[in-house]
Amino acid sequence: MRLISIISILLWLVSACAGNKRAPEAEYAGGTFRMAMDAGIATGKPCMVTDYYTSVILSQTMEGLVSLNPENLKVKPQLATSYKVSTDGLTYEFVLREDVLFHPHPAFTSEEDRKMTPEDILYSFQAACTKDDKGLPSPAYTSIFRKTVKGATAYFEGKAKTISGIRAKGNKLVIELIEKDANFLHKLADINAAITSRKVSQANGEQAIIGTGPFLFADITQEKQKTILLEKNPDYYMQDANGCALPYLDQLEFIIENGKQNQLALFQQGKTDFILDIPASGITHMLEGRIRDFNSVPPLLVLRSNPLLVTNYYFFNMQDPRFKDIRVRKAFNYAVDRARITRDILLGQVHENGFYGVVPPIPATFANYDFEGIRREGYGFDPEKARELLAQAGYPDGKDFGSVTLKFNIGDLQSAVAEEFARQISAVLNINVNIDGSSFEQKIKDADYLKGDIFRTAWYGDYCSPETFLQSFYGKLVPSSMQEPSPMNQSRYSNPAFDALFEKARHEKKVSRQLQYFNAAEKELLKDPPMIVLWYACDNQLIYSKVRNLQENPMNYLSFKEVYIKPWTREEYQDRRRK
Repeated sequence: MRLISIISILLWLVSACAGNKRAPEAEYAGGTFRMAMDAGIATGKPCMVTDYYTSVILSQTMEGLVSLNPENLKVKPQLATSYKVSTDGLTYEFVLREDVLFHPHPAFTSEEDRKMTPEDILYSFQAACTKDDKGLPSPAYTSIFRKTVKGATAYFEGKAKTISGIRAKGNKLVIELIEKDANFLHKLADINAAITSRKVSQANGEQAIIGTGPFLFADITQEKQKTILLEKNPDYYMQDANGCALPYLDQLEFIIENGKQNQLALFQQGKTDFILDIPASGITHMLEGRIRDFNSVPPLLVLRSNPLLVTNYYFFNMQDPRFKDIRVRKAFNYAVDRARITRDILLGQVHENGFYGVVPPIPATFANYDFEGIRREGYGFDPEKARELLAQAGYPDGKDFGSVTLKFNIGDLQSAVAEEFARQISAVLNINVNIDGSSFEQKIKDADYLKGDIFRTAWYGDYCSPETFLQSFYGKLVPSSMQEPSPMNQSRYSNPAFDALFEKARHEKKVSRQLQYFNAAEKELLKDPPMIVLWYACDNQLIYSKVRNLQENPMNYLSFKEVYIKPWTREEYQDRRRK
C-alpha cells in the first residue's frame, strides 16, 4: 500500500504539470488577473520611483537582491540565494543566483547574453548614485545609499570611478556601510534597489522596462480605458514547492481609473477581479445587495479589511512666509474637524478615529512605540484656539492673509475631502481655499517644486519602521535651490532638533532605543507641524474567491508570483475551513 501511495503521488505531480522548457506548468496555471489602479507608471526607472502605483507595477517586472514575503513582510533572498551580515552590522555579503535571465531585448545577442551578472548589480547601484541630466540625485541614492554605503557619496560627487563599498567577488557581492542601518535589508527590498541590465541601458534602452521578474512588460493600451499589460515570463527561474513553474498567471491587466465608484462598477461587472480600496459608500450597498455572494458556500466574493501602513495628510509649503509662522500652521491644524471628515465622507472607513502623528498607530507593527505620548502632542478640533493663534500671527479673522491653493489628485474621495477642508477653513479661519485638482502625476510634479500652498499626499510605508514615515521631513534631504525638485521632503521642512533626533535613531544599534529616538523625533515634529494629518487608512478590499494566494498585509505589498485563479468546489472549500 505504501508503494502504491508513493506511485500515486508521483503520477499526480506529473499530471498536475504540463511541459515547459524550464519547469513543468501547474495544472491550474493560466488565466488573466485584472485590477483597477488610481494611476499608472510615472517612470520606468526603478531608482526614480517615488509613488505606490508605479512601485506595484514595476515590482512585478523587476527584482532586487532581496524581496519581501507578502504574507509576513519579512526579508527573503531573491536575486541572491542567501546573505549574511557581519556582527557589527557594517558588512553584507550576498551569494548571487547564476540562473537568472533578463527579459528579451534587442540589445541581447543570445540567451547566454541575457544572464544576470554581478556587473549588472554594480551598474544598477552606480546608476542609482549618478546625477541625472539636471545634476539631481535619484530617490534611491537619497533614501538608500547616501551617507550609508561606503563610497557612494564620493561616486555621486564625481570624486571616484566606482563605489568603494560595493564590490563583486565571483558569484558574491559585498556591500560595506559607513554606519549600521537596521533597516538596510528592507531598503534593498524596495523597488528603488531593483536590478536592471547594463547591456540594455548602455544600448540607449534606459526607458525600456527590462527586468528579471515573473512578468514581462507587454503594452499600454489607450482604448476605452488606459490599461497596462504584463505577460508571463516563460524564462522565470523560480518554481513552487512541487517543482512547477512560476508565475502561474498568463497575464496581469492594470486598468487605470482614479474614480472609486468607477472602480467598484468595473468589479461588479466582473471586469476586474480585485478592488484595492472599496469606497465607503459602496460597502453597505455591496453587502446588502449581494449578501448571497458573500454567504454562499463557497462564497463568490470575499471582503477583507486590515489597517495599513498608510497616513493621509496635507503638508504646507514651508517656503511660504505665512506658513513659516508656527502659529499659522497650528491654527490650520486646530481648525480641521477630522471627526466630521471621518464620519461624513469616509463613513468610518479608517483605522483609529483619534489624531496621532505621521506614523500610523498600529501597535502590533510598532511594538513599544509610545503612541499615547504622540496622541497627547496632537491636534483636536478647537476652533477658538485656531482663531486665537491666527490672530496672534497677525491675521485676526483671516484679515490680510489672502487665499491659499490646495493641490490634490482628482478622485471621488480626495475631491470630497478637499471640498470639506476648504469649507472648514473658511468657516473657522475666514480664509479662502482654492482647490486645484489634477492628475496624480501632475500633483507629484507640483509638490516636488512647491507650486502651490498646501498639498495632499498619502505616504505608504516602504518597510515596518517609523523611519519610512519620518524621513519625509528630514531637513538634510532638502535641495539648496528651489529650481531643484525635492521628492523625498516635499514640504522642504527643516528643523535641527527633529533632524538631530532622527539621526540618533538611525545610528542607534539597539532597536528599543532606536524606537525611543524616533518617538522623540515625532513629538518634536508635532510641536512644529509642517503637515495636517487627516486619517489612517484601513482598506476594505473586495476579491473574487477564485483568486488564490493574493496575500494581504499592512503595506499593501502585492506580489502576483504565486497567485492563481481557480474556482472553489463546495467540498474543497469546506475542507479548507475545517483546517
